[in-house]
Amino acid sequence: MRIEAEHVADYLSKVPDERKPAMQKLYETVKENLPEGFEEGVSYGMMGWNVPLENYPNGYHCTPGEPLPFMGMASQKNFIAFYHMGMYADKELHDWFVSEYPKHSKRKLDMGKSCIRFKKPDEIPLELMGELVKKMSAKDWISIYEQNLKK
Repeated sequence: MRIEAEHVADYLSKVPDERKPAMQKLYETVKENLPEGFEEGVSYGMMGWNVPLENYPNGYHCTPGEPLPFMGMASQKNFIAFYHMGMYADKELHDWFVSEYPKHSKRKLDMGKSCIRFKKPDEIPLELMGELVKKMSAKDWISIYEQNLKK
């Protein structure tokens, strides 16, 4: 399920009604906890937060000339997806999240390499998600990204 949208407010307005409250709360949690140096927008068919080209002129190696992606959030067919590239690139952050999740949710963690899937929108552990968002600055993300890119 891909939502075509020009900006975040447009994206949120097109989310299915049963998911709007959860998506709005998760979006607000990200905004309240996001370190400086990121900008929000819509790309790859989802809401996202990137390191702008003004802060990292090299941009994303997969799509030259595009900002460096960091996090994304999407309403998929059967779940809300939250993508955090930092967890994919930083094992310590990944392991922290995996160990903390059971303390904040009764549900089993449904996670890929950078994607957390929430099948019950009203049970998203917002406090934990806020802590996750705070854990990596734009400067940290650029450094980890470059280290992993060189490997």
